[in-house]
Amino acid sequence: MDLATLLGLIGAFGLLIGAIMQGSSLLIFLDLPSALIVIGGTFGVILVAYPFKEIMGAFAVTRKAFFVKELNPEDTISKLITYAGKARKEGILSLQSVMNDVDDDFFLKGLQMAVDGQEPDALKEMLDMEIEYIMERHDKGAEIFASIGGYAPAMGMIGTLIGLVQMLQTMNDPSTIGPAMAVALITTFYGALIANIIALPISAKLKLRSKGEVLVKTLITEGMKAILGGENPRLMEQRLHAFVAPKQRQSNFG
Repeated sequence: MDLATLLGLIGAFGLLIGAIMQGSSLLIFLDLPSALIVIGGTFGVILVAYPFKEIMGAFAVTRKAFFVKELNPEDTISKLITYAGKARKEGILSLQSVMNDVDDDFFLKGLQMAVDGQEPDALKEMLDMEIEYIMERHDKGAEIFASIGGYAPAMGMIGTLIGLVQMLQTMNDPSTIGPAMAVALITTFYGALIANIIALPISAKLKLRSKGEVLVKTLITEGMKAILGGENPRLMEQRLHAFVAPKQRQSNFG
């Protein structure tokens, strides 16, 4: 569980609800027709813009914003250096003995390809291709949530216009103007809420998660190519450290 995402949502909604309850009842902000216009309208527009399969895939990717195993690039580099030393001393086939210690499918695939005798350039090409497809899936999920963040306020504005039209039809009764105006504005409130507290933050978090995952997979790709090429582990470490910030670099050679 990503505590930052959870605490952020709880904090944002908690402070919002607390502020509302300081001046009025929370119930006046609950309006079913307004919710149907914004939520139903936004979902309908998203269905027009994207295939249903991609939308379901985007919601499946959302779990990365809440449930994610933190990936440490330095741990990955350390493993690669250890495996490089083992391969130089005992041969590439010795890497088969460490595969049970690796729980990352991408890393396992790279190790299996190395043990199977793939050429360094062929291994890198295949792993790079898989990274590209991973980036494409992640980018699509973030893009869909960004689109939701754009469409929800627009649907809120449409709901407000609907409410205003209905209000103007009852101008002969002044007592209905205030409540009707309040209902009309609630749709804009719902749209802004969905966009700025849910959709856009999730889109940003998915982009961040994608960058972290792609970095680790890039390190694995470069490291496995270097291992197959018989590169010196010390030189290999220096090259892999170029992918991470200086303060994250920890040498395995003292």
